[in-house]
Amino acid sequence: MLLNLIRHSVDDDMKNNNLIQKRTKPSTGLKLLSSMLMGFCSVLLSASSFASDSGEYSALSRASNTKEQGDEISKTSINTAPNAAILLYHHVSSSTPASTSISPEAFKSHMEYLHAHHTVVSLQDVVSAIQHNKTLPEKAVAITFDDGYANILHNAHPILADLGFPYTVFINPDEIGVGPKQLTWEQVTAMHNDGVVFANHTLDHLHMLNGEQAMGEPAWLEKVWENVESAEKKIEAKLNISLKYLAYPFGEYNTALANKLETEGYIGFGQHSGAVGPSSDMQALPRFPAAGPYANLATLKTKLNSLAMPVTHSSHENPRMTTRTLSSPISLTIDSKDVRLSQVNCFFGGNTISTSLEGNVLTFALNKTLPVGRSRVNCTAPSNKQAGRYYWYSVPFFVADESGNYPD
Repeated sequence: MLLNLIRHSVDDDMKNNNLIQKRTKPSTGLKLLSSMLMGFCSVLLSASSFASDSGEYSALSRASNTKEQGDEISKTSINTAPNAAILLYHHVSSSTPASTSISPEAFKSHMEYLHAHHTVVSLQDVVSAIQHNKTLPEKAVAITFDDGYANILHNAHPILADLGFPYTVFINPDEIGVGPKQLTWEQVTAMHNDGVVFANHTLDHLHMLNGEQAMGEPAWLEKVWENVESAEKKIEAKLNISLKYLAYPFGEYNTALANKLETEGYIGFGQHSGAVGPSSDMQALPRFPAAGPYANLATLKTKLNSLAMPVTHSSHENPRMTTRTLSSPISLTIDSKDVRLSQVNCFFGGNTISTSLEGNVLTFALNKTLPVGRSRVNCTAPSNKQAGRYYWYSVPFFVADESGNYPD
């Protein structure tokens, strides 16, 4: 039954993959701003909780008695190695594009579940713990938003502030106060003063891989890096903060860009899925999308409880593909001390794919044509010691169209 739950959860994570991009603890400040929002927020906070799909919720209830017992572990207990799930949201609204939105009521239900069963920590704490091999609270979760929409302030901030949850917003500085439905710099500054963290999402939400093949790698990299650095400088000038965190727009990156981030001391965040831990790529940290087709709390629970697959080597060096087929199988070397590799499963397009195992090396091949845009293979395997928890690893693929550009 647990395998069925994982299958539902991975299907939920993958079947609408190309839909996902159609385009420090808060203090007690922002009193004036909060008072302006009070009347509106009280309506939202009294709204009914989001109801998960009954079929998937029933499967979860039947399959996870052991897991729910695990949920009762004291939130102050500590892992011996850092592990966290990072959530990704865009809009918190009922009147914005469905593919990237979650209703305020559903968002509230997510946050209430986190408050009851997890420990929400800042994104900086997660990064620091991985970098310095520090411990994190059991079932740690970090909350992030992309694009800097005003509805984050109007609909999400009151809920997060009430629960004392830290969160990070990745913004496009040239869109702030300009783009439709964007925060203004006045609002960004007020939120920053209230403890909200803001970080880099490029100046203008470009497809960073567009034009790479036509321009040649050196010229292309110089152009996109100028965009990244300009965005970082504008955030620093406005807020006096420079974390050097970059969330790739649309989750798209390649090896050259990731290497540039490392050279320049940046941390990168993608949109492929999986928990983060000591073996994670610091220039491509995964995040679980939690809005749009991924907002179902029943399947999100499995992702929140996931563990970072300890992949020590991957033969898939570059997620940017120059063809729509894999030239050779992909092999993942896994530190298998706690990973039950005998029960590993990999999925593509919602379907299980064939794998082979030789020692601690997992290999899979794809006989299907990769779609233009974004796709990925997700692999999961149960933990030997932590009943009901699964290791999770995502292998992303980015394919340009015939003109060398990437679709929204």
